[in-house]
Amino acid sequence: MRTHMKQGWHLTMKHFYIIIMLFLYELIWGFFLYRTIEGITVPLLKRFPDSIGSGTSAVQLFLTEAQFQLIKTDLIRPYVWLFCGLLAGRIIVTPFLNAGLFHSLHHMSDEKGTKFLSGIRAAWKSVALLYLAETTLTLLPAIWLLPRALTSLLASSSMMEFAQLAGPWAGAWLAWAVLIHLLFLSMQFGAVAGTGTLRSLWSGIANFLPFAGISLLMWGIGALLSMTIASVSLLWAGLLALILHQGYQLLRTIMKVWTVAAQYDMWQSKQV
Repeated sequence: MRTHMKQGWHLTMKHFYIIIMLFLYELIWGFFLYRTIEGITVPLLKRFPDSIGSGTSAVQLFLTEAQFQLIKTDLIRPYVWLFCGLLAGRIIVTPFLNAGLFHSLHHMSDEKGTKFLSGIRAAWKSVALLYLAETTLTLLPAIWLLPRALTSLLASSSMMEFAQLAGPWAGAWLAWAVLIHLLFLSMQFGAVAGTGTLRSLWSGIANFLPFAGISLLMWGIGALLSMTIASVSLLWAGLLALILHQGYQLLRTIMKVWTVAAQYDMWQSKQV
């Protein structure tokens, strides 16, 4: 594991300009997503009853009205289409970025610098098809799960009760998403390397445990780093917290590229 992490870090530092570009992409995406959510939630929060001046009956009336608006009217339909549009935009852009990054990681052994743009031209079609298939399989359970989750939410008397009802299904969906992501990531590596998607799929299945191990380890490091920075920001509010919050966005992008580079080095070491 340490060898793959070290080699992944070496590859990551060679792609620093790509990290800056991905950071700007995430920053722009996050800004538009934040403004969209803000435009939806702020008007709703302004109508929420004052918890001090109002009793529980006012809050219950607010929730009853919300339930009626969600079920009996098409109020939510424009917001659903808006989020679908944002998701579609991200789905379109992400395969191009992945193709460039994966291709560049594969050709860094040539010692001729990064090959991000040439990678987009060479591999975007195969990576896009695999990414689309991965996204479809990942979101497929939502057709069955989301309507039942909404019904459970409206029928639950508390968030704890809703969590107990939806928790097992959410955990199973997360496990399914991780499985699909790792298998299709192996196939995308194979498509970029020219070894073939089916052969790479079999390699991903045969070497799933070490591949999943390095992935979970890197994700765990990222989660621990995120919790540490969030804790420091809460304890030391002020200029330091602001600097940490802004710098963390770049650090998170570095962690993403490092994770992919470590996964690629693990995958490459298992090829024969």
